[in-house]
Amino acid sequence: MFQSSDIHTVTEFSRKPAEHIKRLSESKRPELLTVNGKAAVVVQDAETYEKMATLAEYAESVQSIRQAMAERGRPLDEFTAEFEARHGISR
Repeated sequence: MFQSSDIHTVTEFSRKPAEHIKRLSESKRPELLTVNGKAAVVVQDAETYEKMATLAEYAESVQSIRQAMAERGRPLDEFTAEFEARHGISR
């Protein structure tokens, strides 16, 4: 996922933020920032983040639709008859 060139320390990032922002904008790849040698945060350019967020939202929508389609439904006439009987509605 991350290449070694995408991993930097938070200290390095804070010393030269303009260089990192330029690299992020040009490469469109996220950077992994570390603290004491451990992954701490991921930063990326706004355009790429927006695309990723849009794709995630789309994936959630597709999943919701699939789930709704997999659930068992029943014919409208059956539901209507039961609803009317339960609530004392006569036609």
